[in-house]
Amino acid sequence: MSVDKAFRDMIRNEIEVQLKPLRDVVARLEEGTADLDALRNVAERLAPLAEVVGPLFGAQIPAAAKAGRRGPGRPPAARSSVTAAPAAAGGKRRGRKPAAAGADGSRACAIIGCGKPSRTKGYCAAHYQKLRMLEKTNRRPSDWKDYADPDSVDDIKLPRGRAASKALAAAAQAGHAG
Repeated sequence: MSVDKAFRDMIRNEIEVQLKPLRDVVARLEEGTADLDALRNVAERLAPLAEVVGPLFGAQIPAAAKAGRRGPGRPPAARSSVTAAPAAAGGKRRGRKPAAAGADGSRACAIIGCGKPSRTKGYCAAHYQKLRMLEKTNRRPSDWKDYADPDSVDDIKLPRGRAASKALAAAAQAGHAG
């Protein structure tokens, strides 16, 4: 026997020893999936019987089981009365305010001269982020209102660098004092 053949046999044996636990785990997983498939088949065969016999014993059939599997994508938007209920009940309204009737159905940003379409609370994406930052640092101007009319709010120029840190410190002092 040559050294080359002995070396190959030694490597082959070592690989077999290292792969044996992995092969055992894969075999157990295959057995488990076979059991799950068998259980799924039994459940599918018993579903018609459960629909008939279930109501006799007071069991409620879930809506998802009645309709079968839902397809990919968003569900159809047929629940307009459900979404309007929290706002009518006095709860906090979430989402976009209905857009004013424009040529293409969109509103312009509330900031004068911006011209971009509004996304949230009457502001475009950039100005809404600015609004959030101003609220977080207690520097929101009084004319920056939620759902402001298009082109009705003056933009502000925020200080940068050392002036910004001084303005933030002043706002923090005003917030702690009040």
